Amino acid sequence: MNQFAAPTDTLIQSDRSLLAASLGNVFFAEALFDVLPDVVFFVKGKRAEYLVANHALVTRCGLADKAALLGRNASDIFPPSLGAGYLQQDLQVLSTGIDIHDQLELHLYPNRAPGWCVTHKIVLRDHAGGIAGMAGISRDLSMPDKNHPVYKRVAAAASFIHDHYDQPLQIAGLAQLAELSVSQLERYFQRIFSLNPRQMIIKTRLDAASSMLAGQCSITEIAAACGYHDHSAFTRQFKATVGITPRAYRALLQSG
Repeated sequence: MNQFAAPTDTLIQSDRSLLAASLGNVFFAEALFDVLPDVVFFVKGKRAEYLVANHALVTRCGLADKAALLGRNASDIFPPSLGAGYLQQDLQVLSTGIDIHDQLELHLYPNRAPGWCVTHKIVLRDHAGGIAGMAGISRDLSMPDKNHPVYKRVAAAASFIHDHYDQPLQIAGLAQLAELSVSQLERYFQRIFSLNPRQMIIKTRLDAASSMLAGQCSITEIAAACGYHDHSAFTRQFKATVGITPRAYRALLQSG
């Protein structure tokens, strides 16, 4: 056999199976994620309890060590208004078997200021195909890549979003502004900002909304000021992204 020949799919699957069967520690990834300060990593059991966590998650939860986190779920760790929403999302993944990918979220950890991240959660299955638990990561949004050759054109579209988030925004219009096709705009946005244009619009609007919720404006006034002409649409988007309603977020700010 040619030693440089490409391996077949059958051989690859055999090698993967042998490796999986021979591993003494199936949680080897924990040590890898422990060295990533901008990524939260966890594995949870059937009851959504933490079984594996990296140092970044422990630190951001304000806990002394991993032992203080393991065996508990999100509602035990986070403030009640937030923890209930996080737990509900976990239980939904575990009950439906549907993964979550590329979910833009505003995380509020007990010991840090609000921070934006992109979350992925996948179902873990046993040998019989049943749901055994779940694993997930939340990656902090990185700084934009200003060295990208089309940065200035894409940044012009991003600046337009920041200056006009209170108005209806169309991706086609942003693409025209950047002198790119819609597909090019979406691809370059992802490469430069680690977000697609729609996520950038949501982030910009909810950044403004979360700041305004610290003030005295009504929820309806804030919704309109942030480009949501439907109060219920604003509440749905805010809850889907932050985990709690705007009213509950305001109460959380006031309690702190």
